[in-house]
Amino acid sequence: MLHSIKNYSYEVSDSMPTPSMEDYIEQIHNLMESKGYARVSDIAEALLVHPSSVTKMVQKLDKDGYLNYEKYRGFILTPKGKKLGKRLVYRHELLEEFLEIIGVDIDKVYEDVEGIEHHLSWNSIDRIGDLVQYFKADDKRVNDLRNTIQINEE
Repeated sequence: MLHSIKNYSYEVSDSMPTPSMEDYIEQIHNLMESKGYARVSDIAEALLVHPSSVTKMVQKLDKDGYLNYEKYRGFILTPKGKKLGKRLVYRHELLEEFLEIIGVDIDKVYEDVEGIEHHLSWNSIDRIGDLVQYFKADDKRVNDLRNTIQINEE
């Protein structure tokens, strides 16, 4: 079940994270939620990058205030990093749910989400969230959409 985190915004002094930074923060957040910790090797494996690339990014995320990093000791997300991590996971899960509702083939959903998630504004994400809630509020709406899709595919 998704929990909406509406009206998320950065402080004016915050720098906007790059798509790559977002991918790392999202992965670190997911690992910490599932395992209680995130190691460089786990992140490298999940993101299909070299451990040295992870170390460089972890140092940058530390510098930008998203996590606290101590060489040879590990790292933890700061409150700023946790807040963003939750929002990034919400965005990812919401987009997966949206694409499933609108009938995207299940084997294409993850790839499509990865392709679009960094290109939508938070306002667009919130409106997609509203649309998902609209469809989920009444199964007839989803069924009507699926019938329309079926008719258009004939």
